[in-house]
Amino acid sequence: MAERFDRYMHRCLYGERGFYTAGTGSAGRRRDFITSPEVGPLFAAVVARWLDAVWTAHGRPDPFPVIDAGAGPGGLLRGLERAAPDCSAAWQLLAVDPALGTTLPERLDGAVVIANELLDNLAFRMVVVRSDGVDDVAVDDGAESLVPMSDADRSRLPAPVAALPSGSRSPWHDEAQTWLTDVVRRGAHTILAFDYGAPTTLELVERGGWLRTYRRHERGHDPYREPGEWDITTDVAFDQFEPAPTLCRQAEFLRRHGIDSLVDEGRRVWQERAARPDVEALVMRSRIAESAALLDPAGLGSWLVAEWSRPNRT
Repeated sequence: MAERFDRYMHRCLYGERGFYTAGTGSAGRRRDFITSPEVGPLFAAVVARWLDAVWTAHGRPDPFPVIDAGAGPGGLLRGLERAAPDCSAAWQLLAVDPALGTTLPERLDGAVVIANELLDNLAFRMVVVRSDGVDDVAVDDGAESLVPMSDADRSRLPAPVAALPSGSRSPWHDEAQTWLTDVVRRGAHTILAFDYGAPTTLELVERGGWLRTYRRHERGHDPYREPGEWDITTDVAFDQFEPAPTLCRQAEFLRRHGIDSLVDEGRRVWQERAARPDVEALVMRSRIAESAALLDPAGLGSWLVAEWSRPNRT
């Protein structure tokens, strides 16, 4: 029986024998792909500076909940603890990961929620726009079929998807929108998401290559190959989200929040201790290489950073 693509994807990733739940993925992410927190502690040190800015602008609340909503192996929170920004005196850190079966608290009043490469991993619908309607891609024993979308679902289709030229194939981030709406409903103050993608759905469709699979640092493009053995993701089209986020590239975000000064500090400490290096000096030296990876315009530096925030307290 044909299965809608998002349901197939959810089963492949989070089902009984899924990529994450069967132990292939989340527990061993370094074997499959490297995200920014896993490059080294520099990424978290910059995010810590951003958290300080948010905390200060929000009136320095205590407690200050900070939630990593796609924690994976926990590199981001470990890096934040190491950075120990001013807000660490008030923060309450929590790791959540759907791949590990952990969920967000029911109440998120005043929380900052960080989603690093999470939105791309939430099951998405794959749709084909026709001149007289929209089809859902469905899967049956590794073969695709097209199923006309119901009028009720078409009425919920994001405007950027509905406006695509006839014949276009696109992701519909239905589950990711549900996640965002739910996080806002629970009272989060700020949501910060890092992900690969494009500002608009049209740009994503015209560029192509938005459907991704990964295993052991190998990228594939066939989501029907060895179901449950490969991660399935998509580039994220950020104009599909309501409310609309503030967007910038990761390189811009990191520079805005002080990565260059942190690298300069690392270079200075290394030069001072290079003759008799200790562990701290080696960590400082690593900032140079980490920075190059995080700012790479052909890689992580081109990732998009989306921010949703409630008005600051007065």
